[in-house]
Amino acid sequence: MKTVYAKSLGLTSTPMHYCPGCTHGIIHKLVAEVLVELGVLEKTILVTPVGCAVFAYEYFNCDAQEAAHGRAPAVATGVKRVHPDKVVFTYQGDGDLASIGMTEIVHAAARGENITVIFVNNAIYGMTGGQMAPTSLPGQRTTTSTLGRDRATQGASLRVSEMLATIEATSFVTRVSVHSIPRLNAAKRAIAKAFRMQLEGRGFSLVEVLSTCPTNWGLSPVESLQWLEKNMLPAFPLGVFKDVEGGD
Repeated sequence: MKTVYAKSLGLTSTPMHYCPGCTHGIIHKLVAEVLVELGVLEKTILVTPVGCAVFAYEYFNCDAQEAAHGRAPAVATGVKRVHPDKVVFTYQGDGDLASIGMTEIVHAAARGENITVIFVNNAIYGMTGGQMAPTSLPGQRTTTSTLGRDRATQGASLRVSEMLATIEATSFVTRVSVHSIPRLNAAKRAIAKAFRMQLEGRGFSLVEVLSTCPTNWGLSPVESLQWLEKNMLPAFPLGVFKDVEGGD
């Protein structure tokens, strides 16, 4: 029988703990496939966060190092400087990167560290109970904004990609989504480019991936994909915000 599809060699056989409909698993798949296709899996080191992806080291078939909450860019900096021949990437959620770890990501970008960052934005704190995140949308209800995020007292959503793109030392910053097959394919191309930029020694690259959180959004998996398309895309436009190389 002809094999139509097989699990990437970049992933282990460990069952994932993510909630039904969560798109972390899809993003893992894309990253794993890229590492295999680039031929760098054996020399890749992942730095995992605190958050829903805290056990990502169990799923990727490469070496990994756990970091304290928000400190993955700092740990990745140390790993890359000690092992400049390795491919080093962080995998972080919006609470980890855009709140607790904001200082770390800004200064890693400002230094132009030659690492790749996969930034998963689902507009909420997932693992800790559905609290409002820096990326939560105005009017979005969370466990800490039960009436909806109020701009007057809680500010507007933080657009990380646009902010980091203004930093001189960043090389590639883009925002993608995985809510449909065409967008999923585009996301994989962006992830591949981000890793190629590191292999070419061009410095800091970040791929922001819009993702779902059916459990904390209180929606079904299908409804979550629809909510992302209707509400997150206008707030977080897709596209490339910085590319020192140009092209695809």
